[in-house]
Amino acid sequence: MLVEKTFYDVPTKLHGEGHSIRIFVIQPVVPDYPEAKFPGVVVFSEIYQVTGPVERFAGQIASQGFVVACPSVYHEFQGPEAIPYDVEGTDRGNKFKIEKEVASYDEDATLTIDLLTSLKNCNGRIAATGMCLGGHLAFRAAFNHRVLASVCFFGTDIHSATLGKGKQDDSLIRVRNGELTGKGELVMIFGKQDTHVPREGRDLIRKTLEDANVTSSFLEVQAQHAFVRDEQSKGRWDAALTRSMFTFMMEVFERTVGRDLGPKKPLNREPEHVC
Repeated sequence: MLVEKTFYDVPTKLHGEGHSIRIFVIQPVVPDYPEAKFPGVVVFSEIYQVTGPVERFAGQIASQGFVVACPSVYHEFQGPEAIPYDVEGTDRGNKFKIEKEVASYDEDATLTIDLLTSLKNCNGRIAATGMCLGGHLAFRAAFNHRVLASVCFFGTDIHSATLGKGKQDDSLIRVRNGELTGKGELVMIFGKQDTHVPREGRDLIRKTLEDANVTSSFLEVQAQHAFVRDEQSKGRWDAALTRSMFTFMMEVFERTVGRDLGPKKPLNREPEHVC
């Protein structure tokens, strides 16, 4: 399926009059079907904003029949341009990640979802995904009642509550309070050699989700941090593993937002213990 890219500059509320966030939209193009409608997916970027790898990742999702929106999350600090994958860029991205307020991250997600649902070619069924910082933001997006599925690639610091300044990140507290119980579907994907989220952090996240009875899948693969980034800047890209995880993600998206199954009515039946 062909895709096209555009962008919208959307006013924010937290940063005063005249301030906006740029949201890139990559959407399917189906000639001769001007009224076609598709589910929406928010793709949150890593600490480098919407880079080539993030755009290509989003484009692959769009080509499967989804309207994809990528917010430029560092709009308080700079323009929408991508941050280089070098030492200075890494330091800058990590600095912005901590300086940005948690409330602003959440507003970015809300504005992006609002934009998607306002587009005439989006049917209003929304999913979310992201890598690195974006995996963490996709996790937080799962609390939004309009998000039906979130697939989080190696989301940093979810276990340590260090995202942003101001109000401390409270994602796991909210999970313990039942805010994801019975709502949507969550997928966590981590590399076992990822030093950003060590084993203790992964164990804490998994236990918190399972104790709260969240509908979730938890995948740990033989990879380092950022293994889906299709550039060799840091030597971590695993194309074969990325393809497998992408296929897993698309199964979740097609099942949860790609099809309208009507309201959920749990039967609460225990699995049969048979071969």
